[in-house]
Amino acid sequence: MTRPDVPEGFTATGPRASGAPAPTATTERAPRTAGHVSALDLFSIGIGPSSSHTVGPMRAARLFLEPLRASGRLGDVHRVRVVLHGSLAATGAGHGTPAAVLAGLAGLEPETCDPAVVGRMPEAVERGGGLRLLGVHQVAFAAADLRMAPLTRLPRHPNAMTLEATDAAGDVLAADTWFSVGGGFVVRDGDDETAVPSVEAPYGFADAADLLRLCDSEGVGIADLAWRNEVAVHGEAAARAGLEARWDAMAACVEAGLGTEGDLPGWMRVKRRAAGVARRLHEREAVLHAAGAGLGPDLPAQWLQAYAMAVNEENAAGGRVVTAPTNGAAGILPAVGVYASRFHGVGRDALARDYLLTAAAIGSLYKRNASISGAEAGCQGEVGSASSMAAGALTAVLGGTPRQVENAAEIAMEHHLGLTCDPVGGFVQVPCIERNAIAAGTAVAATRMALLGDGEHVVSLDTVIETMRQTGRDMSSNYKETSQGGLAVNVVEC
Repeated sequence: MTRPDVPEGFTATGPRASGAPAPTATTERAPRTAGHVSALDLFSIGIGPSSSHTVGPMRAARLFLEPLRASGRLGDVHRVRVVLHGSLAATGAGHGTPAAVLAGLAGLEPETCDPAVVGRMPEAVERGGGLRLLGVHQVAFAAADLRMAPLTRLPRHPNAMTLEATDAAGDVLAADTWFSVGGGFVVRDGDDETAVPSVEAPYGFADAADLLRLCDSEGVGIADLAWRNEVAVHGEAAARAGLEARWDAMAACVEAGLGTEGDLPGWMRVKRRAAGVARRLHEREAVLHAAGAGLGPDLPAQWLQAYAMAVNEENAAGGRVVTAPTNGAAGILPAVGVYASRFHGVGRDALARDYLLTAAAIGSLYKRNASISGAEAGCQGEVGSASSMAAGALTAVLGGTPRQVENAAEIAMEHHLGLTCDPVGGFVQVPCIERNAIAAGTAVAATRMALLGDGEHVVSLDTVIETMRQTGRDMSSNYKETSQGGLAVNVVEC
């Protein structure tokens, strides 16, 4: 209901019921349709350093070969050639894309592969002179069979790869172009699907305004609504097990990062800092405890940053991580969750269910109505989305109402608008690791602001998501994961 003191065209939470400006020649977008994106799809267990440049290409390479195996023609393949286009090629080496493609062709999957094996794939192929397709059919494979074309940008998405399989006579058995559209999701050129696995569920929603209306009509919170959808799609046991596996993997990644030192891969020789920070924080806590003092005002925030850095150092090293919603932003949601556990007493069950489900509901809005791809939207689409998701999820587990959750998510994204993606050397290290730590702090700050209010605010989450989409569309490609602008060209390689 429109309040009498709110101008026409606004609701109590922002402009228009949809939360977006009326479409014009410069803001027109496709109509939104209701649906459900499962948390088990949005949060996938994989490997670093990039969901769109590592996980996605691995999946696409395997999917390319599966029809050949199904038709009984895999054994006829004599050669496979791959061309990486646009952003996939521009940061390919730093993002581990060539190794991921080889691993996918060999039949490995991000969820179950050994990260160390994937990292050794290029060397193993070079040493052995070939590749065993899907683990069963040996073919020759040379360096020239995987080519980079960074200046070739295909219209549908900047993360593109073309694959071709030929027989001994040189005849083409299969040829496809695949797009890695963020978060590990892939789509084949020519398919009608959008790569967002939106499914029929009892409580589908098109935008945040829809989501809030459903919560009002059902008298439940966002997590409860999302839980009903997950149970309808997967069944209660599978939904619970899947969520718990994802939270446990996130928490394990924090612990692994806090316990590992050394240098990260690449010419910059970036030192891992999370373990050293954790050691100093433990020492400081011991001193405070001996003096009979509390933790002090800074320690929780410092631990929060350490948690985020720990995850993204693991990601940069090619370790086991969970897309949240991408690998480049994978540290924010786990860090805020561990922070909620340690400093607010939020239990594992609430983190696996309410925290992740609320985050997934928010993340699905970005995935469906804008983008979570750094190559498409800049880092606002990755770190901004993750900070928004974490802010809303933390607000939920600390007792916030659905409107306070929506407010927190909006605040966090509003202050990431325009954030560019400019990884130095193509590695997911600088500025990515520190950026996750800062964004985790932004998420907590947004939660505090939202919980001090009643959920009523001027700019809606839908408005800020649409603004992010427009900003990403207008952003120069130099600042979209190409390493052609910003810090990426102002840090001297040596």
